Amino acid sequence: MNSAVIDGCETLLAERYGDILVFLSGEREIRDLAEALRKHAGRSKGLHGADVLPLFARLSNTEQNRIFENHTRPRIVLSTNVAETSLTVPGIRSVIDTGVARVSRYSVRGKMQQLPIEKISRASADQRKGRCGREAPGICIRLYDEEDFEARPAFTEPEILRTNLASVILQMASMKLGKIEDFPLIEPPEGKFINDGYRTLQELGALDDKRRLLTLGRQLARLPIDPRLARMLLAARDEGCVADVLTITSALSVQDPRERPFEKRQQADELHAEFNHEQSDFLAWLALWDFVRVQRKALSGSKFRKMCRQRFLSPVRLFEWMEVRRQLEALCRAMKIRTRAEPGEGNHKEILLRKTSRANRVKIQETAKPNRNKRKLWVLKRRSTIF
Repeated sequence: MNSAVIDGCETLLAERYGDILVFLSGEREIRDLAEALRKHAGRSKGLHGADVLPLFARLSNTEQNRIFENHTRPRIVLSTNVAETSLTVPGIRSVIDTGVARVSRYSVRGKMQQLPIEKISRASADQRKGRCGREAPGICIRLYDEEDFEARPAFTEPEILRTNLASVILQMASMKLGKIEDFPLIEPPEGKFINDGYRTLQELGALDDKRRLLTLGRQLARLPIDPRLARMLLAARDEGCVADVLTITSALSVQDPRERPFEKRQQADELHAEFNHEQSDFLAWLALWDFVRVQRKALSGSKFRKMCRQRFLSPVRLFEWMEVRRQLEALCRAMKIRTRAEPGEGNHKEILLRKTSRANRVKIQETAKPNRNKRKLWVLKRRSTIF
């Protein structure tokens, strides 16, 4: 794939088709291709002098804004599908479409949202093609044949068909809209996704065995976050550690504020190591929060942003984290949940007990049972009581 993209870039630059936008599936692919382009530029007259700019969601704002700066040398912008519809990159006259993207898809078996690499739809391919004609006539190179293009689905699968439905089912039950399987959706999800959503809410204690909304479910519906994170907050109320869990749940609801530029990965890792905790990544969020809160009070706005840049922290994402936490704290107070309890060790215990959607308390059997393959199996015993 990289060699095909490099050949395409050389051809387009030789024929002076302006700046080039290359669509790739993810950050790793962008990093690999950027390194390959830089190495190849040393022995290629066509690529010599061209700037290679990455573009993906985890980049810092400073690095993302480089694509909007005035320039004189030709550019090769390596982007995920963030440049497909979210923004228009100026100066683009050529597009190279690899035909793939990472698509968010929920795994019923794994109980988690995944990002597998999949072929894009014909609509997405046409959208990518349109990126080269925003300012003037351009050219699009697709790294797949016409037969492959025609065999692809016309449109991207709707998100409701590939996401966890627990939150949707909970809100529908709270608003008395009826069961999701009876609701006249244009494209209803498969039964396995619906059953998984119900099962998740039952494990959290939001629904009973007959799929009726319980008092705990009504409380969960008032918190505009993932039901599993909301359940953490309500469990923290009983453990007396709401303040700490507020910090953790709000952190898990926003994008990670820790930046890791490719050229300065080691330096960023060393600075972020200050917040690491040997027992848990969750406790690292608390250490980072305590540091940010102290610095925010001690420094002015401009000095705080400067400090964030020096420590490879995104001030925009930190402010978003603060705002989400503030709103969740206000909702907790409205629900008469005490948020000013003294922080303790209960927060970490509660998170370990939660263990994502499998929220039933578990007890590891102290003795290991050998199986037929002479391997040890640790048996987990569930209790019927949730938290």
